[in-house]
Amino acid sequence: MPVVRAREAMGVKHFFTRQVFTGRFFTGLCLGLVLSVGIACSQRVLVSEPAAPSAPAEGAAIVSPTDAREGAASAPTAPGLVALSAAAQAIVDSVPGGMANPPRQDVRLVAISDLNSAYGSTDYDPEVDKAISLLPFWQPDVVVCGGDMVAGQSPALTPAQIKAMWQAFDDHVAAPLRQQNFPFGFTVGNHDASSATGVHNQFLFQQERDLAAAYWTDPAHSPGVKFIDRTDFPFYYTFEQQGIFFMAWDGSSSLIPADKLTWVEQALASEAAQQAKARILLGHLPLYAVAVGRDEPGEVLANADQLRAMLERYNVHTYISGHHHAYYPGHRGNLQLLHTGILGSGPRPLIDSRLPPWKVITVIDLDFDNPDLTTYTTYDIQTLRTIAYDELPRFIAGHNGMVLRRDVSYENLAPDEKSLCEQRLGQALCTSGLPFPRPRTYAA
Repeated sequence: MPVVRAREAMGVKHFFTRQVFTGRFFTGLCLGLVLSVGIACSQRVLVSEPAAPSAPAEGAAIVSPTDAREGAASAPTAPGLVALSAAAQAIVDSVPGGMANPPRQDVRLVAISDLNSAYGSTDYDPEVDKAISLLPFWQPDVVVCGGDMVAGQSPALTPAQIKAMWQAFDDHVAAPLRQQNFPFGFTVGNHDASSATGVHNQFLFQQERDLAAAYWTDPAHSPGVKFIDRTDFPFYYTFEQQGIFFMAWDGSSSLIPADKLTWVEQALASEAAQQAKARILLGHLPLYAVAVGRDEPGEVLANADQLRAMLERYNVHTYISGHHHAYYPGHRGNLQLLHTGILGSGPRPLIDSRLPPWKVITVIDLDFDNPDLTTYTTYDIQTLRTIAYDELPRFIAGHNGMVLRRDVSYENLAPDEKSLCEQRLGQALCTSGLPFPRPRTYAA
């Protein structure tokens, strides 16, 4: 019995020893697996892509003149990449041979203009919605607009109708821009807030001006630009973007008052403007006529040559305008003139041209190391093919002066071309210039 009990005791001891060993083995195995998983996860975190930065808060930042100087402004940053919608991607994919995408330079603008339809309309042509949906394809740093965002300039419109138009603009254009974090620099047009005056110098469309101002000064409708001077926003204001000084003046009628021209000169002479890498002006009416049906006084800014001389004196590179509903990339003297064309209703043909009128959108790439500074890529928004300079007239001889295509100098014109202009306008209005200008930049 003692021997049997001893063996039983030894068997029990071996049993518990095996159990303890087995338990420790599985415990160690489990700990090893946990440790391995933890290390693998840690390595995966270390080599994974960093999280995308959060979108910047909406709202217009204010930038001081000092911050607008070359070298003092914050480093250029491309907007957070915004994905195309499925519908917009389908549009891009449908372009035969692929949609042209120009090489990106230091700063990219996209220019649109004249978005409206018939008086009082709260509808937009499909080309407007198409253009806005395609903006993520180009990833602009700023979207600029030459005016006529709504369809006003009618005394018959009620406040409710005018507010409804601005709400429709917000739905179709402004809200999508805010959602995509694309800053929006614009000028008011005659159908937004006409500055036409009556016999007693009162604004004929004061109600429309008041309601336009109410829309744009509502913080919920911030255009997202870095204002320098917004005292008389949205009619006259300045802002900065990546070293570029932008000014918008109220070119919604042909006359800019003397006191406003004083403000223009002071702003252009400021340190913020003169130490910027480039200066760009936005206005609705152009300086010179380019379109059929707009070739007469009142449809262009008065005293165009004097205004151009002032802009040249302060080294403004480009004047971006709308109103004529015709695309023409031109220059006169040392000033680049981008007539933006139209996305809304009523494209017009160019003067003396048999070309069909287009609805267009233009991508402007700025290269601060390039003496020409800007490169345009302009799309027929209906077909999305690009429009080459040589498809356009070499010059346009409107009633108040010749505008040369931007890649042509006066010396390049043939004798019969010069003769045509001089017989129509006289020599003074034709000899605009000088060879194709090499614009000065503060980056050079």
